[in-house]
Amino acid sequence: MVVIKKRRLIKGSKRTTSIERSLKMIAGAFYIPKDSKLKPLGEDAHFICAEEQTIGVADGVGGWARKGVDAGEYARKLLANAVYAVEDQPEGSVDLKKVLNEAFLNTEARGSSTACILTLKGDCLHAVNVGDSGFVVIRGGKIIYQSPVQQHRFNSPYQLGNTADSPSLAEEFEVVVEAGDIVVAGTDGLFDNLHPAEIEDVVSLCLRKRNMPELLAWTMAKVARKKSLDEWTDSPFAMAAYDAGVEHLGGKYDDITVIVTYILSPNLF
Repeated sequence: MVVIKKRRLIKGSKRTTSIERSLKMIAGAFYIPKDSKLKPLGEDAHFICAEEQTIGVADGVGGWARKGVDAGEYARKLLANAVYAVEDQPEGSVDLKKVLNEAFLNTEARGSSTACILTLKGDCLHAVNVGDSGFVVIRGGKIIYQSPVQQHRFNSPYQLGNTADSPSLAEEFEVVVEAGDIVVAGTDGLFDNLHPAEIEDVVSLCLRKRNMPELLAWTMAKVARKKSLDEWTDSPFAMAAYDAGVEHLGGKYDDITVIVTYILSPNLF
């Protein structure tokens, strides 16, 4: 594996061959919003732009509800503007930092949101992230890379919108991928409730059943939702709360967005 973080190379295996540099991805998504009559759409948003091999997730920050603001509206408009920016990029050359910046500048809704956008270029998965949404890369049933969380303090992620944070704080990543790799992107509703080993287990189960990305995403989201409702589970969120000196037992009830991407050889197209 070769990972480039903030343009710093972490040494690993050699880059792949010219054939593998034309890898393609197919993606499927599933979203489970929290039950809310006031906000039936929840506060998450996502997109899949198959033509440009680009996906994205965003999570409106729930704290805005105390001010009567639906942060989900900000998240949805941010990613809608991100799609417009992706479509304006030269074909096969999506600059994620520009995409994020343009989306930010063109979003006028109140509220704020995390954002994680990924694109596949040849044999390299590029990503840009602000906050606690993120992604993992799975190879051979094991997570070989997980994006780090950006937060000011416990449960207070970096966020774009009507805040002091800006796209300049976004972290950029590059992960060299291979045919057969699986990328799971999601909002914190996924990663706060499922440990890495649990994500691996769901992926392995679905692969044995030869599930397509949409069904794997559905299964992953359903498992995460079940854990979020468990008042006694030792969730990642509960462990992080303990480390921060905050009392919290069980899962974290939240909107849950999952996008699953299969990295495939161009010979399959």
